[in-house]
Amino acid sequence: MKQININTSFAVYESVEELPLEVQSLMHQAVDIRKKAYAPYSKFRVGAALLLDNGKIVLGSNQENAAYPSGLCAERVAIFQSGAIYPEAKIVKLAVTAASDTNETKSPIPPCGACRQSISEYEFKQNTPIEIYFMGESGEVYKSDSIKNLLPLSFDKNFL
Repeated sequence: MKQININTSFAVYESVEELPLEVQSLMHQAVDIRKKAYAPYSKFRVGAALLLDNGKIVLGSNQENAAYPSGLCAERVAIFQSGAIYPEAKIVKLAVTAASDTNETKSPIPPCGACRQSISEYEFKQNTPIEIYFMGESGEVYKSDSIKNLLPLSFDKNFL
């Protein structure tokens, strides 16, 4: 038997104001769209903003459904929308913010497993890392240089 160790690394910003201006703007747009999420069941609102290499910004918020799990997370709403509208564009940066209607979320909240897999698919497809910034409703912001930090043993088309 042998053992492997996988290390990940994140930059930690104390607040949105500490981010580069371009990312601050992206995160503010994620916060704004988060407030428009349709989350009557979980009371947990998520907003995502993507910056594409063509300069376009694509937004998404989580959309729930009584016929669970028919809803969709904010990250996948934004990613799939960008793929439909701008199929040749590469995703450069992704900003994600989450907040609960019932309690304050100060800890950075990363994408769920399904969203990590979707981000991985697009990162693999474009052969370029996607910078991912994530936070709660306030407080620290974590930055990952690639989905590989959040999903180090990813599944891609090479396994098929």
